[in-house]
Amino acid sequence: MTQRFRTVFQTEKPVIAMVHLGALPGSPLYDPAVDLVAAARADLQALQDAGFDAVMFGNENDRPYEFTVDPASSAMMAFVIGQLRNEITVPFGVNMLWDPMASVAVGVTTGAGFIREIFTGTYASDMGVWSPDAGKAMRYRDRLGRSDMAMLFNISAEFAHSLDTRPLPDRARSAVFSSIPDAVLVSGQITGEAAALSDLEAVKAVLPDTPVLANTGVKHDTVADVLNLADGCIVGSSLKRDGDTWNAVDPERAADFMNRVRAARR
Repeated sequence: MTQRFRTVFQTEKPVIAMVHLGALPGSPLYDPAVDLVAAARADLQALQDAGFDAVMFGNENDRPYEFTVDPASSAMMAFVIGQLRNEITVPFGVNMLWDPMASVAVGVTTGAGFIREIFTGTYASDMGVWSPDAGKAMRYRDRLGRSDMAMLFNISAEFAHSLDTRPLPDRARSAVFSSIPDAVLVSGQITGEAAALSDLEAVKAVLPDTPVLANTGVKHDTVADVLNLADGCIVGSSLKRDGDTWNAVDPERAADFMNRVRAARR
């Protein structure tokens, strides 16, 4: 298990909860009447009260997604996190969909402990042909003086199909060899859709020394099975009112989820 991963999370099988910000400036759904800070504060408070090990701020509402995030969106994400910085009591991360360089920039400037993104591979996607550059993003992080910031590599992109025909475990093993991620994430087809347990098991089998996390679709009734196979998970939609990705966090659903996590860990 990588040293950066251990240093950031300091928890056996960490569970990371999403703080989905409302649509940011520069995106079609942006509404200047929405108080983005207040909404994020309410979700953050509910997640920390529930006992999650970490939180991650994301721009899931910036649909349609882009490979190069509008600078105004990145600036607003950094502003919101800055407004909440003194209230964050757990490790936090950032993900600017689907832009590795923006994720690095916002992560560095806000003091995030980790970032998540698609860093490797080539995909046919809803946004067009997708070919990120892990080397460029990692060098950018180091050039900005944050070599301590962990990079979580999503190796099965949502909203996309890999043009690399190698089996998922082979792609995961190759990414670890060539790009040195701090963790590998396995996803379902879209946000809120579960990664197949068989995929988690197969990837973990070839990466015994690398943290492998479930990235999407973890539910209350599946989290125990997920944590039995994986080294942690990221959860968002299941914690929202009615389990709807676009709703606010439901404190009761969040608390129930972490109660199940604690039971699974025992």
